Parts: sequence; structure tokens; C-alpha cells
Amino acid sequence: MSGALPRRAAAELLMLALESRRTLDEAMVKSDSFNDLEGPDRGFARLMASAVLRELGRIDAGLAPLLSRPLEATSPAIRALLRVGVVQLWRLETPPHAAVSETVEAAKGWPDARSGGSFLNAVLRRATESPPDLDAMPATLVWPDWLAERFTNDLGAEGAEQLAAHQLHEPPIFLSARSDPAQVAEATGGDLLPTGSIRLDSANIEALPGYETGEWWVQDAAAALPAKLLAATEMDRIVDLCAAPGGKTLQLAATGANVTAVDRSKPRLERLRENLARTELSANIVAANADEWRPETPVSKLLLDAPCSALGTLRRHPEGAWIKRETEIDRFPAAQARLLAAAAEMVSPGGTVVYCVCTPLKSEGLEIVDQAITDGLYTRQPVVEAEIPGFADCLTAEGDLLTLPKGDAGHDAFYIARLQRT
Repeated sequence: MSGALPRRAAAELLMLALESRRTLDEAMVKSDSFNDLEGPDRGFARLMASAVLRELGRIDAGLAPLLSRPLEATSPAIRALLRVGVVQLWRLETPPHAAVSETVEAAKGWPDARSGGSFLNAVLRRATESPPDLDAMPATLVWPDWLAERFTNDLGAEGAEQLAAHQLHEPPIFLSARSDPAQVAEATGGDLLPTGSIRLDSANIEALPGYETGEWWVQDAAAALPAKLLAATEMDRIVDLCAAPGGKTLQLAATGANVTAVDRSKPRLERLRENLARTELSANIVAANADEWRPETPVSKLLLDAPCSALGTLRRHPEGAWIKRETEIDRFPAAQARLLAAAAEMVSPGGTVVYCVCTPLKSEGLEIVDQAITDGLYTRQPVVEAEIPGFADCLTAEGDLLTLPKGDAGHDAFYIARLQRT
């Protein structure tokens, strides 16, 4: 197969993500040129698109001096092919001749880009001769300016740089075990973490031992902490709000607790049902708006994984930084505050609520919790180090958790607070 085809497919994935604001997963389903590929060509197309999205701001900064006009003035197809071409040269160590010639060939065979072949050839040759030092650029340049500013304001310059640097690497895979983490770690060849999660650097998920029999499920190590902090037992009645697709529901159900999983999305709840069936676990499933739904009688424990901007998962979904808009993110706090207030009506006095969001922004985490406490709905139940082995450095001064990844940790950035109903 021609080397031009995977490069065109990669460019089409970028266009779908950045111009049509689709996730990379959605783009891979939608792209005909990507779905026409097989085997290594398919993998290479995904690799190129993912590498561009992971470091997009730096790549565009490196391209700027090579262009006689702003990058945004080029057509979407040519812009996508430019990015695909230079990421091969600057990050993927593709032989320069192949990177330039096959990317130009991709333009020639693509009606949307055919007129820009000579321009593309000239720029990519300059990119070969004068590569920028991407690593010398601030890591926060991988994000749009507005997002870098938001992260810097909330996390400080060091924290923002740390989060951005973490995004530059492919994420590992984490598993949660149904019953025996040590056994799952041994069977899959993964590393058992102190919290019980299992880490693998890479894997074909469905081919791993224990997948068919439901011995484990894929779940980020930080995402597994909120359910652990509820300390569920088989004596508990627990509500899991905004539960689908269900990793935390599975954790709670594995303790033997009576779990009610509530979510407004029927398609996502169908995935939860499938996950419960595969793992042979059980929970009561309710399709309802959590703003309005209430249990027949108050429960003692509740987990609220509130809808959020998901900006803590950019290592897994780097396109999120570019397809989300600041105005969209600013709409989340109102809904999060409503849900946390609704949760108070579902829990008996003295009961426990764990609130979590997969974003480090204060507006979606700390500020939501502080306001609920100010309103008299809750008091804090501070988390202590013994409950979170391996995550002790993520404890905040308030006794909450902010799981900013450090070094090669690989996990997502979550904010987690444990509260007691007043």
C-alpha cells in the first residue's frame, strides 16, 4: 500500500478533530480513509495524528517561522498535512525523504489538498533543514493560551508545567481487579500498585488473561480512589450518581454493597450493563436525571463523579484541549453545584458523600465543595495518608486529593473530596 494513504488518513483524523471538534476516537469511526487502512498502516496513521494532538501548540510554534503567512490562513487539509509531515520529521524519526515525499504525494491524491502540493513540499524541506528545538519550548505551549493561563492560575507555574510535561507521553493502562489484584497482576504481567491498581505500559486489552471471565476492568489508578474512600461493605446501601460507564460502580459492587447506579444517558448505561455482565457483578440501574431522582429512603454513602471538563485526562485525550471552548467549561460549575446539593437530599445525616471530577480546575472542584460546606450541607471528612498509599503527596491542605501526576506516574488528574452530611 502506498505510504501516502496513511498520511492522508492521519490528516483527515486531524481535520475531524480540530475543525469538526470530534474526539480522536470519534474521528477514527467517522474517517473513511482511516477505515480503509489495515494493519501497520492503520496504526501508523493513528500514531501520527495522536503525536500531533499531544504536542499541537509546540508543533504550530515550530512551523510558524517556516511559513510566509499564518498557519491558520492555509486550507484545513494543507494545514493538517503540514502538521502530519513535521511530526514525522521532528518526533517520529521518519526518514526525511519518506516523510516529505509521501506527505506531498498524499496531497496530490486528495482533492482538498491537491493545489497545495508545491507549497507543502517547500515547507517540509525547510522543516527538514531547520528543525526547531521543541523540547526547549515551555511544556505549557502544548495547550491553547487560555487553557495554559487557567491551569497556571489554579496550579501555579510549576504545577501547570508539570501537568503539561506529563501530557507529552503515551499513557499506561491501569486495571482494577474484581477480587484479587495480586493474581491479576501476575496473570497480566502488570505491576501491582500500593492502592491495588495494576499498571501495564501497553497491552491488547481483549487478549489479556482474565478479560473474558471478567476478572478485571480498565480503570485509571486515580479514578479508582473515590470508591476506595467510601470504604464500602456488604452492609451498605450506596448510590453512585452519574455512574456510567461504570468503573466505580463495579468497584462498589465488588464489595458486596447494595449499589444503585444512576445516570441520565441510556446508551452509557447499556455499557454499564455489559460491564456488570462481563464481571458477573450486580447493581440496580436507574436511568434518571440526578437533579430530580431520589432514593426511596436516604442512603448512608454516595459517590458523585460529576460531569466536568475532563481536563485531567488530556494525556489520554490531548485533543480535548483544542476542541473544548472556555465558555463550555464555564458552564460545568453550575451543574456540579446542583448535583452536590441534590446528593445531600439522598444521604442520611452523618452519611458520607465522595465528590470527584477528572479536572484540576478549582472552579469545578475545590470551589464547588467549599460553597456546599459554606451553605451548611456538609462538613469535610479529611482523607489521611494511610488510606491512599502511593498518593500521599496528592493530599491538599484541606484534606482533599488533587492527583496531579508527577514523573512517570501516568494517572489522570482528579480532584476528590470526602464529605459528611450535616
